[in-house]
Order: sequence, then C-alpha cells, then structure tokens
Amino acid sequence: MTESGQIRRSVEVEYWVVDGEGALVEPGELVAASAGVEREFVEPMVEIKTTPCGSTEQLRTELLDRISAVLDRAADLGKGLVPLATPIHADEIAEIPSERTRIQNEVVGEDFQYVRHCAGTHIHVEQQPGRAIDQLNTLVALDPALALVNSSPYFQGRRLAAGARSKLYRWMAYDSVPHQGRLWRYAQDRDDWTRRLERRYEDFRTAAHEAGVDRRALHADFEPESTVWTPVQLRAAFGTVEWRSPDTALPSQVLRLADDIADVVAGLDATTVRIEGDRGYRSETEMVLPEFDALIEYVNEAIRDGLDSMPVRAYLDRMGFDIGAYDPTTAEFADRDVVSPAEARQLRLEHARRLEADVRGQTSLVAD
Repeated sequence: MTESGQIRRSVEVEYWVVDGEGALVEPGELVAASAGVEREFVEPMVEIKTTPCGSTEQLRTELLDRISAVLDRAADLGKGLVPLATPIHADEIAEIPSERTRIQNEVVGEDFQYVRHCAGTHIHVEQQPGRAIDQLNTLVALDPALALVNSSPYFQGRRLAAGARSKLYRWMAYDSVPHQGRLWRYAQDRDDWTRRLERRYEDFRTAAHEAGVDRRALHADFEPESTVWTPVQLRAAFGTVEWRSPDTALPSQVLRLADDIADVVAGLDATTVRIEGDRGYRSETEMVLPEFDALIEYVNEAIRDGLDSMPVRAYLDRMGFDIGAYDPTTAEFADRDVVSPAEARQLRLEHARRLEADVRGQTSLVAD
C-alpha cells in the first residue's frame, strides 16, 4: 500500500493503428513516442502500459501523458489509435514473427487466428500480504464487469456477441485447450493456484509435444505462469493480481474501471470474503461471492448480451458498481448486424477521433 493507504494499480491498453483512410497499419515510429509503448504480437496494434501508480490521479496523469505523446506522433505520421475490441471487419491480421507465437500456433492450431482479432485492457492491482487469494477470488467474481466496457460486437463484419473479443478469446480460440483461456474456479490458497499452473503447463507441454514442437524451444519461451491466458491471474513476477477481461475502450472508461476495481480490492482489508449462494453482494463488512457455477451464468450473459442483460445489471449493482457511469460502445451498434469493409474503415476513423477527443478533454481538465 502507499502512504495514502491507496492500493497501487497499473493498466495496459491495446489499440489498433490505422492510417488516414481507416486501414489497419503497423505502428512504426509510434513505439518510440513514449515510455511504456510496445508492439503487440500482431502488426497493426500498439500497447501502452503504465507503471504501478499509488492513486487514481497518478494513474490518470501517467496514462494520459503516454497516450497523448503517441497521439502527437501519430498526427505527424497520419495515423490514429482505435479503441475497439476488434477491428470490426478484417479477414486476416498479420502476426509479427516470433518463436513464442509460432509455438502457440502449433499448439492451438487454426483457432489461434481468433486471438489476432482481439484488443483488450489488463488491470493490475498489487497483492496484499495475506489477502492475495481473497483478491484473486474477488476479481474472479467481478469478471461480469467486463460488460461495462464491451466495445465491439463484430468479428469479420458480422455480429458475434456484445463482447465479441471475450467470445473469440474464451469460447473459440482456446476451445481445444479450454483450461488455458477460460475463467478458472476460485482458488483455495496459493498452493492450489501453483498446482493449477503446473497442471496447465503439463497440459501445454503435452499438446506441444503432440504438435511436434521441439522441447528446448518450448522451454525457452514458456514456463508455468506464461502458459495460461485465464482472465484472472496471480502474477508472481509483478506481485500483482491481474484482470485481463475488459475490452480496450476509451481511456476515460478504462480509468474509471481501474479505479473501481482498485477500490474494491483495497476495501478487502476491512471485509470478510466468503462464497455462498447464487446472488453475490458487497457491503461495508462483507464480500459475498456467488458459487462458481452461478457466476459463470453472469459471465456468459455479460459476454453475450452485455448490459442489456438485467441479471448482469442487477449483479453488478449488488457488487457496488455505478452502472450509469459507464457507456459501453458496443451498445451503439445495436441496430446493425453486418458491416462492410468500407464501413469498418469509416467506423475505425470515427472511433480514433473519439479517442483523441477523450484524451485531449481529460488532459485539459487535469491541466486546469
């Protein structure tokens, strides 16, 4: 914890990069615009990361400063950043060649193509001594909050789900190795978590062997923690609990969500966490997590229907979220089931402009 008593948090946001016509392009010089800017494993994407920040204000300032620097360079290059979870319509997304990606393609097979169409947000909160498993389980129970920032319902121009990225990632990409990419059940303790990682690593090694992957190549690029893509993880390397479920979205919405998640996790110090029943709720003294089978129903509805699901809305309300403070972009596409490639390019340009306005508006408020 920081001196102010606020838990440290950081975010990683992924954006599609487009040219002036809305076509997907490589970031090029954008990666040198600021600290924390990196390539992702596919060509037309850039990732912007913050350092661990001790307050909402610090996180907001750092993220906006870094995105602003990228936007300034993008303006010089005639490029834009698109805060949509999928590119809406794109038949092929090219990968940046790497041994790690090659191995994943060998193990997962053709279904790995679906991951290439996904842009998301990762939120890290620091582990608290003696409470890391409560933090992990609480974030598992909060997974339906992904509905608050669902930003694209499309895959290859057709409506797939309110949270198309989550469906692509969990139900389609890793269908052949489901334990690698789907939400895991609540953990009993750290030993339980470690055993699960080791089992999944063995599963991955077996699948890699069956796919003809060289053992030495596998060991060079993968170890237990880096072999799973489950949406909530204990990250020993960073000392954090990571929530990987949210779509990429406007920075203002990402910052609000990160703040809400950090507040819930920080509040566990004065809270009893228990698992019971099928409703779940949060009070000043209790965090009651629904049984996992009930939780999965909320998660699935959050992916399929987003905030159109009344059970999801009621659940998130009981968990303390101000649903009215969020405006998920995916809802704007409710009356359109099919999008052409030309329309997708125009939509990418529109949302790139929205991201820039969102960042510039927040930066002005901070400056004032």
